[in-house]
Amino acid sequence: MAKKLYVGGLPYSTSDTELKDAFAQCGAVESAVIIMDKMSGRSKGFGFVEMSSDEDAQKAIEMWNGKDFGGRSLTVNEARPMEDRPRRDFRSGGGNDRGGYGGGRGGSGDGGSRSW
Repeated sequence: MAKKLYVGGLPYSTSDTELKDAFAQCGAVESAVIIMDKMSGRSKGFGFVEMSSDEDAQKAIEMWNGKDFGGRSLTVNEARPMEDRPRRDFRSGGGNDRGGYGGGRGGSGDGGSRSW
């Protein structure tokens, strides 16, 4: 059964192919993916490698964890399942009790200090 590994501390210039090639030294790699920032399209400096067997995954952890890769020290361990994160509802004003964008002051927004 395949085992997914977390790989942190990657140089930002690392490609999926380079990651796969590096971990292939430890055994069969099913997939290797660098996580990219959605807004900028740049690497976040970490990724996931799926090894074909538990034995290959253990070899990869022993070989790469704490080792230098492109001038940076890698963190390699067994990936944890993705946690359910609460969804944000941006339409509700961010969850505060004041409502909307204005903060609930009302009126002219100057605290009522102006006299007409």
